[in-house]
Amino acid sequence: MSTPLRHGWTTGACATAATTAAYTALLGGGFPDPVEITLPKGQRPAFALAREELAGERAMAAVVKDAGDDPDVTHGALISSTVRHGAPGTGVVFVAGPGVGTVTKPGLPLDVGEPAINPVPRRMMREHVAEVAARHGGSGDVVVEISVEHGEELALRTWNPRLGILGGLSILGTTGIVVPYSCSAWIDSIRRGIDVARAAGYTHVAGCTGSTSEKVAAELYGLPDDALLDMGDFAGAVLKYLRRHPVPRLTIAGGIGKLSKLADGHLDLHSGRSQVNPGMLAEIVRSAGGTETLAGQVLTANTALHALRLCQEAGLPLGDLIAERARLAAVGVLREAPVAVDVVVIDRAGVIVGRAE
Repeated sequence: MSTPLRHGWTTGACATAATTAAYTALLGGGFPDPVEITLPKGQRPAFALAREELAGERAMAAVVKDAGDDPDVTHGALISSTVRHGAPGTGVVFVAGPGVGTVTKPGLPLDVGEPAINPVPRRMMREHVAEVAARHGGSGDVVVEISVEHGEELALRTWNPRLGILGGLSILGTTGIVVPYSCSAWIDSIRRGIDVARAAGYTHVAGCTGSTSEKVAAELYGLPDDALLDMGDFAGAVLKYLRRHPVPRLTIAGGIGKLSKLADGHLDLHSGRSQVNPGMLAEIVRSAGGTETLAGQVLTANTALHALRLCQEAGLPLGDLIAERARLAAVGVLREAPVAVDVVVIDRAGVIVGRAE
């Protein structure tokens, strides 16, 4: 009998734990070991400290990332946080230490020049800094420097250099938990989710690429949890199973990058098996009456999100056009199945940037 795959922790969760321990020590509370943090969905894991150092006006703590059974490039990496007091009123200022990249191109959820520490990990660290400050009498004004040992070398095995994140890895995570990547298990769970929805008599389900799009779909349509399919990258699994076991209505919700791949005919949206096609995006711009200058800009855009921003500035609804192409691609896979499809495209913040009914 097979044993369940073991979950792990994101780099964002590890950085939050290290920051919490370091700031606690800086305020005179010692290094908590293990250090417990609260994840976005309420889980409270504890992390053992691998290193700790208190020297004058700075404190450093480090944890080793455990990615569970996921084949994660950062599994076993040492993630450290060095915390020092900041100027009054500055809040939490993030700095990229050795092994953490810096954003050098537009199109990502961070401004050019910012450390590659994504929005959810930043929010987690800010919240934990505030909690530590409240417990130990601190101001909460700190400079937090995140480092990853050998991060620059590890980043060469990721898409970071192509995306313009240079000098190291990104600090990632939206839930704090790494779910082990298993194609067969994930696809089976999609099928079982459709079965459950059909058994419950639901006439509307949503296939969502991640937790943010799932939240958007649930709020937009008032769907219950068991009508939400954790599609992930497996758009084809959802569509092919619904072709044989139809539900009257399907909403596909996801980020513009992944859904632009579906619009291009890809049914596996994983970055290792399909890529955003700038040529297709430029062709969409031309077919919608966009200028050749805009099409050229889209062709050389860093990401699909970057292309969207360029088109928004030009008044061309690229998000809606991608949504419609994705909808047509989905309908093509469903063939004659009695399933009505609509598509919702979001950006990284969960803002709807495109729809097709």
